[in-house]
Amino acid sequence: MRLKSSIWVSAYLRRCQSEGIFGAVRRRGAEEAGAVFVKIALMNGNAMLYAPAPQAVYDDSRPIERVFVPSSSEPVAEQAVEERLAKEVRFDPDAWIVEIEDRAGRHFLDLAPA
Repeated sequence: MRLKSSIWVSAYLRRCQSEGIFGAVRRRGAEEAGAVFVKIALMNGNAMLYAPAPQAVYDDSRPIERVFVPSSSEPVAEQAVEERLAKEVRFDPDAWIVEIEDRAGRHFLDLAPA
């Protein structure tokens, strides 16, 4: 069983803050199971966007966990990320948007709670 989105987001933000990285919920989605998108603002006009991985990535032998994939291999202009987020919200009004500000681009998504 996967954690509720609201609990996962709270734990993720706490993890970032414990490393001295500012993060905030920009948009609250569905409490139970809203998709979570994580924007990493690099503070130079560029950003990275991490989106939920497609279902094909999940492995049935492991407990259900949240898996994220970057929307691009390199940072892109923040405006492009914002346009993608707007599109995602139009498609899924239950989506969450979490924004992290870190010049080094640290995201801790590989260490976030399951």
